[in-house]
Amino acid sequence: MSNTHATSRILPLGSVDCHAHVIKMGLPLISDRHSQPAREASVEDYLSTLTAHGVTYGLLTAPSFFGPNNEVLLDALRLSAGRLRGTVTVQPDISEDALADLQSEGVCGIRLNWVKRQAIPNIHSNEYQGLLGKAKNLGLHIEVFLEGEHLPPVLAAINASGARAVIDHFGNPGGSDGIRSEGFLALLDALEAGNTWVKLSAPFRLRGSEAPALAAKIIQQSNGERALWATDWPWVGHEDKITYPQCIESLFECVPDEAIRNRILTKNAHEAFGFGS
Repeated sequence: MSNTHATSRILPLGSVDCHAHVIKMGLPLISDRHSQPAREASVEDYLSTLTAHGVTYGLLTAPSFFGPNNEVLLDALRLSAGRLRGTVTVQPDISEDALADLQSEGVCGIRLNWVKRQAIPNIHSNEYQGLLGKAKNLGLHIEVFLEGEHLPPVLAAINASGARAVIDHFGNPGGSDGIRSEGFLALLDALEAGNTWVKLSAPFRLRGSEAPALAAKIIQQSNGERALWATDWPWVGHEDKITYPQCIESLFECVPDEAIRNRILTKNAHEAFGFGS
């Protein structure tokens, strides 16, 4: 599979891929991981893939299996000449000064990767309430990857803190009727309230719901203003099944309106993550 095969779809200048991973093999992996890498995914490969498909910027997201070790991501940011920003995984008791140091290196958010867990951490604990407060103070977003059925209280706590929420993969609703689920409806309410964004990403990870239907609801609820597009490159667990052109084609299927699609690709992502500033 080639990740650099050109697509016939033309994207606007300044387009952003809002979710990708860089991976180095041979590093220690956390014991309670829900996935693990199959191959290296270097920043050079990612940048060349972006260029080949007319994408200007990328947001790197810390993969779950490295835990709070963000060195691969930080190295990638240093090598990207400003084209990449990053979302890191941290211990909840990290100091605000340490977060500010990460921010100075191009980090713009903190990831809560709580999917596929027997029990999720307590977002109302003193440590996590403190983390949300530090994120708000610094202007860092909180990115959440979680099953939609567990999302409402976590999303409510982030929104109550005043920090910006960014929800992965359409909100990850459960089942073929996920569009009517409590979690997805809570996400729609948060989008309308104005401090939550959601990624139209990784439809291959959905658990039965149809991506275009979810996207239509997300766009309708936020007037197209807080939807983001992302590929989830290099598609951990699906490395040989997905291509970059397929991810672009999925966006065109989910968002047929050119003006809204171009807003998602540029203005929304620039506002959410500080690209182009």
